[in-house]
Amino acid sequence: MPFIRLTKIEKRRVFSLLACLLLAIAAWLFMALNNKYIYTAKTVLVFKNTPTKRAFYPLQSDTIDLQVEGTGWQLLFARLRINPPSVSVNLSQLNTKDFIVFSDQLFNINRQLESTQKVISVKPDTLYFDFTKRMVKRVPVKLIDKIGFEKQYGIASEIILNPKYVKVAGPTEELDKIKFWPTDTLKLDKVQNSITTRVALQHSIHKNVSIYPSSVEVKLPVDEFTEKTIEVPLKIINNRNYNSIKLYPKKVKVTFLVALSNYDQVDESFITATIDVDEWQNLKHHQFTVKITEFPDYCKLVSVMPSKIDFIVEK
Repeated sequence: MPFIRLTKIEKRRVFSLLACLLLAIAAWLFMALNNKYIYTAKTVLVFKNTPTKRAFYPLQSDTIDLQVEGTGWQLLFARLRINPPSVSVNLSQLNTKDFIVFSDQLFNINRQLESTQKVISVKPDTLYFDFTKRMVKRVPVKLIDKIGFEKQYGIASEIILNPKYVKVAGPTEELDKIKFWPTDTLKLDKVQNSITTRVALQHSIHKNVSIYPSSVEVKLPVDEFTEKTIEVPLKIINNRNYNSIKLYPKKVKVTFLVALSNYDQVDESFITATIDVDEWQNLKHHQFTVKITEFPDYCKLVSVMPSKIDFIVEK
């Protein structure tokens, strides 16, 4: 196929034509993007100034459509946004009525957006709420944890939560179901030192139930554990007939793991070992089974020797 050969004058004319065409397209695009258009932007609602004496539950989604008037440039960049901005809505009017009209708050909504954009309407224009009497309840915090320790390490004493209690606000029928409030799961691995950290409380699954504060401080006292053995005297229980019972032996050796910091403190007074006379009186057993009925929470029982006790009953 033969190539079309152009003269220098013809080449200038073609280049001039293309340049004029591109300039015309650019001018048209510039004018088009400078024109005003109305477009829809989905926006997340954020409530502020919530009623202090009324529990509320929104009867619609927390996402609304803003009808925004702006230039073509703004329309172009609005389409490119991944996350729409949130819009704060003032709920102070709910102290006297059960709905909020967005047309009454367009001025405040526009103040939250770019000055060259203008929200002309909101869909839906009215937010409706279901109301019940608002109550406040104080409940304990429950730590949810998944903690792994280095070998020979563990919790040395009581875990401290600050605060231990939180305030839950909401309708009475919902608060009656709440006995405690759980934290998010505290996940730690290979722990060998005491830790102080902050853990968030789990979010409420009900929009009309709020929690304060939203997080607690957790102090984990961690220490290395070692083995300790002490002799503990046996205590006889349920000897209703006041029989004279002789035990062989009278003491048992209790072996347990204890934190190094508590090693000297834990003695036989912290542990109670019992035998139950009902084993002989009712069950006709020939040996008593040793039961540990009192034991330090943050020690770990290893063994009790012997676990069965011989006895003689003298009537």
